[in-house]
Amino acid sequence: MRNYDPDRPVPPEAVERLLAHATRAPSAGFAQGWGFLVLTGEADRDLFWTASTPEGQGMTGWLAGMRRAPLLVVAHSNRSAYLDRYAEPDKGWTDRDPDRWPAPYWDIDAGFASLLMLLTAVDEGLGACFFGIPPLRVESYREAFGVPPDFSPIGAITVGYPAPDRRSPSLKRGQRPPDQVIHHGRWTGRRAI
Repeated sequence: MRNYDPDRPVPPEAVERLLAHATRAPSAGFAQGWGFLVLTGEADRDLFWTASTPEGQGMTGWLAGMRRAPLLVVAHSNRSAYLDRYAEPDKGWTDRDPDRWPAPYWDIDAGFASLLMLLTAVDEGLGACFFGIPPLRVESYREAFGVPPDFSPIGAITVGYPAPDRRSPSLKRGQRPPDQVIHHGRWTGRRAI
């Protein structure tokens, strides 16, 4: 979803369900090392776009439709919560070494929580889009909203009712055929492009 109806706010009970489902996402060691910044007011949403948008992108193209979303939720991960949790006696990694982790589960788990919000949006008859904050704008975003240093924004989600013209140019690419992405028992088929 890249274009929203700015005159239809997301009902408060739908916002509550989005967030309730997000907090029930799986997390390694049940660390729950996520945090969500919820922006419903116009001033807060404007501040988000000002703080996170690269210079010169303004209200053009796909961003113009995204800016009309009446709800923004920024998902954050907290690596320290996982390192602390796995230093507890039932886990036993007292050195808190992030190199023990085969993947950054703090980010993965915040992604799981974000996906649950996206799925809930669909169930509520809403549209939504997950996107990243450009690396060069993360610090201005942090400063604008007082995000603590332990929390890293992994992505933002726009949510709202679809505008009549809601298509994404990315959809023109089409979906990859199943034989390119699903492999049973042994990796087969051609390499991903």
